[in-house]
Amino acid sequence: MTGDDRPYRLDDQVGYILRLASQRHASLFLARFGSDLTPTQFAAMARLGEIGQCSQNELGRQTAMDVATIKGVVDRLRAKGLVSQMSDPADKRRSLLSLSPRGAAMLADLHAKGNTVTEDTLDPLDVAEREVFLSLLRKLG
Repeated sequence: MTGDDRPYRLDDQVGYILRLASQRHASLFLARFGSDLTPTQFAAMARLGEIGQCSQNELGRQTAMDVATIKGVVDRLRAKGLVSQMSDPADKRRSLLSLSPRGAAMLADLHAKGNTVTEDTLDPLDVAEREVFLSLLRKLG
C-alpha cells in the first residue's frame, strides 16, 4: 500500500503528533517560566548568551525567526531591561544587540529552567530513545 491507498487516520499524521508534542512542551515551559518569558524570548536570550553581540537580523537568523517576529521579541526584551541596543561603531545605521547586565545575570537560571523543561518533555523516553528522537527531529528541522 502506498500513502495514497491507506485510510487517513488523524492519529497517524506527523503534523498532528508534532502538535501534540509541542503543546505538551509548551505546557511544561509555561509551568517553569510562568509569564516571565515566552519561548521565543527565551530563545533570543539564550542565543545572545551563546554568540554575544550581534545585529537584530543576525539574531533572527540564529533563532529561525522572521524579521517581524524578531523585532517584536527584541522590543519586548528591551522593555523588560533584558537586552541592550547600541549603534554599531562601524556602521551608524545598524544597531547591535547584547544581553543587558540584568539579562546576563539571569542566564544561568534560564539555562537551568530550560534544561529542566527539556528533561520533563523527554521524560517518557529512555536515554537511547532520546538520542534517536532528537537526531531525527534535527533531520526534519
